[in-house]
Amino acid sequence: MLTHLHISNFAIVRALEIEWLPGMTTITGETGAGKSISLDALSLCLGERADGMAVRPGAEKADLVATFDITNLAAAQQWLHDQDLAMGNECIIRRVIGAEGRSRGYINGVQVPAQQLKAIGQHLLSIHGQHAHQQLLKSDYQRQLLDAYAAAPELLLQTKTSWKNWQALRQEYQSLQQNQQQREAQRQLLEYQVAELDQFSPAVDEYPELEAEHQRLSHSSGLIASSQLSLQLLYEQEDGNAFGLLRQACYEVSESMALDAKLQPIEQMLQEALVQVEEASRELRRYAERIEVDPERLAEIDQRLGQWVALSRKHQVPYEQLALHHQHLSLQLEQLAGDDERLAELELNIQQAARQYSEAAAELSACRQQAALELGQKIVASMAELSMHNARFFIEVHALPMDKANALGADHVEFMVSTNPGQPLQAMYKVASGGELSRISLAVQVILADKVTTPTLIFDEVDVGISGPVAAGVGRLLRQLGSTTQLICVTHLPQVASQGHQQMFVEKYTDGQHTETRMRALADDERVQEIARLLAGENVSAHAIANARELLCTP
Repeated sequence: MLTHLHISNFAIVRALEIEWLPGMTTITGETGAGKSISLDALSLCLGERADGMAVRPGAEKADLVATFDITNLAAAQQWLHDQDLAMGNECIIRRVIGAEGRSRGYINGVQVPAQQLKAIGQHLLSIHGQHAHQQLLKSDYQRQLLDAYAAAPELLLQTKTSWKNWQALRQEYQSLQQNQQQREAQRQLLEYQVAELDQFSPAVDEYPELEAEHQRLSHSSGLIASSQLSLQLLYEQEDGNAFGLLRQACYEVSESMALDAKLQPIEQMLQEALVQVEEASRELRRYAERIEVDPERLAEIDQRLGQWVALSRKHQVPYEQLALHHQHLSLQLEQLAGDDERLAELELNIQQAARQYSEAAAELSACRQQAALELGQKIVASMAELSMHNARFFIEVHALPMDKANALGADHVEFMVSTNPGQPLQAMYKVASGGELSRISLAVQVILADKVTTPTLIFDEVDVGISGPVAAGVGRLLRQLGSTTQLICVTHLPQVASQGHQQMFVEKYTDGQHTETRMRALADDERVQEIARLLAGENVSAHAIANARELLCTP
């Protein structure tokens, strides 16, 4: 619950400290005194748009701080923990607004964007303005209210999820269908290209191997002659060869080692050279024996390379990538063939997804039907308390055709009302007057506030346009809610103000040059005077004071 509000240099407030208590707190004051200023400050603390006009003239900045006790608010505690903003059982929200229009927000001392102020605000309080009842005329808002009362978030999520899945499948199916003609032309081209390459059947790494073999066959005679000459020079030439000369040198060095041992490393190197020359000679002999002069194979490779080059140019790919290009085209053709299979699969999936959505929407609709009966009965009872004894109220929930359904279900919700005997139930916007609409709206808000258990509720002059016995009923209704929920109510009605467990008074001071708004808690005797002023105006009589005492004594 809200425990403290600090306001500095905001609008016409210089400095204000307000301690808030449990129960119902009413706020009264003269017209224009700024009764709603604390609520405006709270709205800014919880992320509402700010500008430099909010700063008190002559000041550099406005500083607003709201403190909440979250001991019993598990959702708020969890949110703060998830955001690494937890600080015990308190949540301190601060908003600093500069005269130039820039603002900064803080949660428990950590600077955060305004979006996070709004996010935590949903767990802390709910503000109902004096024009909230206009929303009640809109069908979408009526559905939101019914869903809030039904309190079935799992069904809403299930319906929304199944709707998104259904629509995603339908979109994929339509996209595939729209591109079917284009895919058919692409398929024909791919079938021709793949068949052509299938017939040629290029293998990965084949092209460089063909080039190497072509090079070898083209120069086979020269390679044989060169190999044989090298072999003669190294080993086989009778009148002198490298092997014989090395062997002679090795012998001479070996003989000289008897005279100088330092020649041993040289002798070892010559021995190794002899081994290398002999091994090289054997390899040359085997190489020369394996070389073939094969004109037919050379012609075959020439033809293969020519086709390879022609196909590479035709498909506009480098020679080395023709085989990979073949694989890529084959994969594309398989994928196109898979599209037809996917279309058939999607038809079945769409039917299944439509059934899942229909089942989820039907379950949600049944929940709404039940909630509509309960909520309608409660609203009728509350309307009777607000002097609408002959009024009837009914929440109509009727099914929409599937082409009108959406992520929120397949229901149209309409609040139906009859305010006079003999008058048929009609849509609320057709028959409800401003005062009647205000009373119905208040009844709905009170019922829903109790249902959704928002820790702190703020009603900003929601009793505009009502008076007399109706005002007394509104006061009793709000006090009943205030017995279980912290309730702050800005009002101009004595019947409502007197129902508060405590009362704040807003007054405006001026010294001719500066104007300042102040707010303070009223003692019991001050409450009597203030209620009397609300009853009688500026000329407070003894009769008005007596009436005030009576109102304060009859909660």
